[in-house]
Amino acid sequence: MPVRSPVPEAVRTSRALSRAVGSLSFGAPVTHVYNPLAYARASHEEYLRRYAKPGCEALLLGMNPGPWGMAQTGVPFGEVAHVRDWLGISAPVKRPEPEHPARPVLGFDCERSEVSGARLWGWARSRFETPEAFFDRFFLWNFCPLAFLEESGRNRTPDKLPIHEREPLFAACDRGLERIVAHLQPRIVIGVGRFASDQAARVLEGAEVALGTILHPSPASPIANRGWAAQAERQLADLGLAGLRTGAYAPGESRRKT
Repeated sequence: MPVRSPVPEAVRTSRALSRAVGSLSFGAPVTHVYNPLAYARASHEEYLRRYAKPGCEALLLGMNPGPWGMAQTGVPFGEVAHVRDWLGISAPVKRPEPEHPARPVLGFDCERSEVSGARLWGWARSRFETPEAFFDRFFLWNFCPLAFLEESGRNRTPDKLPIHEREPLFAACDRGLERIVAHLQPRIVIGVGRFASDQAARVLEGAEVALGTILHPSPASPIANRGWAAQAERQLADLGLAGLRTGAYAPGESRRKT
């Protein structure tokens, strides 16, 4: 019999999180719940297997999937073109059930671009040139893996859920964050936007890890629309991530433990 490769810790964490949130129920005004950890499992786990390596310098923490990003590709902030052409990931993506008619999941055939993801991954590509150089220092994880859609197709963020739905959801997401931080052992966890930063501060209180915040790249933010990449890079430098402005590291220089 062939010997099976061991399942990486990041993949085990993702599967446990997917099972936990998959058992939850959500009511109106939410009509559809997308779990890309399940229907986009192939591409999501390829992302984890390739890039979730212990010893990264910083974990960048997002909020939850966007309808044209992670909901399509299974990768946080996963704008299709960057995931396919830069990260080199293009795996089959199934369809969520039920699927909202206004928010179809076309996987890597989706022609819409998620602005937030294009900005974040575009910065990473421009600054570090190769995925290996970027992931030598960073990793991206979303606090909540679910996308919530209202009848109109409008996205409903996790913080807007009623408390009786939010508490069990956040409890599962807390465990996922604790596990991925324990696995990656980053020096700092950086919330991409205030919501993610607040969750990191709450969940990781007392942990031996630094915390920080950078601007979210959403086009809904007037500040982010005035040159997100330059502002985020200044914030990262202010958090002590050397090399982004000071030149102490060359892009791709490894911090990993040997």
